[in-house]
Amino acid sequence: MTHIEDAIVHEAEAEIKPKTPKQKFWNVVKTILKIAVTTTLLIWVFSKVPVHLLKARLLHANYWWMLAALVCVLLSMIVSAWRLLSFFRSIGLKLNAKYNLRLYFLGLFYNFLLPGGIGGDGYKMYLINKTYKTPLKKLFWAVMFDRLSGLWAIGLITVALIFLIPQIDVHITIPLGIFAAGSAIYYFVAYKFFKDYTKYFFEAHAKALLLQSLQLTAIVCVLLGQDFTGKFSPYLLSFLISALAAIIPITAGGAGAREAIFTKLSDVFPMDKGLAVFLPASFYIISLIVALLGVYYVIRPSRLQEGVVEEENVNG
Repeated sequence: MTHIEDAIVHEAEAEIKPKTPKQKFWNVVKTILKIAVTTTLLIWVFSKVPVHLLKARLLHANYWWMLAALVCVLLSMIVSAWRLLSFFRSIGLKLNAKYNLRLYFLGLFYNFLLPGGIGGDGYKMYLINKTYKTPLKKLFWAVMFDRLSGLWAIGLITVALIFLIPQIDVHITIPLGIFAAGSAIYYFVAYKFFKDYTKYFFEAHAKALLLQSLQLTAIVCVLLGQDFTGKFSPYLLSFLISALAAIIPITAGGAGAREAIFTKLSDVFPMDKGLAVFLPASFYIISLIVALLGVYYVIRPSRLQEGVVEEENVNG
């Protein structure tokens, strides 16, 4: 196991069950720092777009379209758990599908409501290793390729959206060529050095594309809920760019980072600034509602383990 993998595992254990005063103190410090960064970003955003404008948009939204957006986000989370299962299958981990989904929502809950350092991925590795005794190195790379598949899907859709935005003065063959070359190198490296993880490689990446499509559909639903009749592509591209920014764990669940990126991009692309901030804010709220499903397994942890015994009996 590398130092990086070892550090992630130890951090997961320390954050979930801190044993020393130093670990507890550091967890508190990390949480305070993330909240501080989030607050700073939101203060800057709201200096550009008054809060009352966002409140008015929320109060006058078409809630049927907002409900449709919530369903799309929920489905995208289910697909995300399904995608990770493909990489687990690649390393021979026959994880119970129901257990995997429950574990995913529990990790999602930790990501949003307990904004520490390791988040849901480390928690999943920790619990799966504890339950199935799967080597942590294999779990680490399965999760890593799961994330890389998401970045690949974002890249593919971004190339398509660039073609639809005239403000981006670049010939489509340039980003398309870069993406094609990058994809070829990505697969070559994966097949050459991580062959075990390429068994369901194309299946997992198709799921990643479906996941991102569902999330973009959610954004379209939010826009339709605002009686939007303009071009969707600038908002969708900005959402994908903000998704990349939200990956960096410096804010509480991505809050503030997405809004800040949208605010800056509204100066570049033809977007209504108020709507540009409302979109990521509403997406965060919707995602938070979905993440609350994971609290059930915090309250009743015994439900999380249902299916594990049955799976072990089958494998045994």
